[in-house]
Amino acid sequence: MENSITLLSLYNPLCSSLPLPFFDFGVRAGFPSPAQDFAEHTLDFTRDFVPHPEATFYARVRGDSMKDEGIHDGDIAVIDKAVEPKHGHLVVAMINGEFTLKRFHRKANRIFLMPANPTFKPIEIQEGDEFTVWGVVRMILKSTI
Repeated sequence: MENSITLLSLYNPLCSSLPLPFFDFGVRAGFPSPAQDFAEHTLDFTRDFVPHPEATFYARVRGDSMKDEGIHDGDIAVIDKAVEPKHGHLVVAMINGEFTLKRFHRKANRIFLMPANPTFKPIEIQEGDEFTVWGVVRMILKSTI
């Protein structure tokens, strides 16, 4: 299936908790601001961003079917299996034995998985397809280097 992504490694965030220094003053993307009091807190990714750690997994994105949404090959999806998918959600779905990352669209009684790249066609779920939404994507992690 040319619309698929490969979930190379699934990691549950329960095994990846590491409090890191967090400076909660904001980082300006324009001109530097005058010196502020640097109140240091800790940021723990699991505690602060994963409301359902027992049902949340990380997976590496493969492919470019979602590139127009800024989701690229090598990004990491944070997938929450405890969230009920709704129209417009970004989901990881399994269709006929293959994983894919797409926007979930429900139109009347029809379900479509929508890519964000014009070279890929929407996938309409047909009667007889083996289909399940595996989880809802809460966030995409990117590397800038």
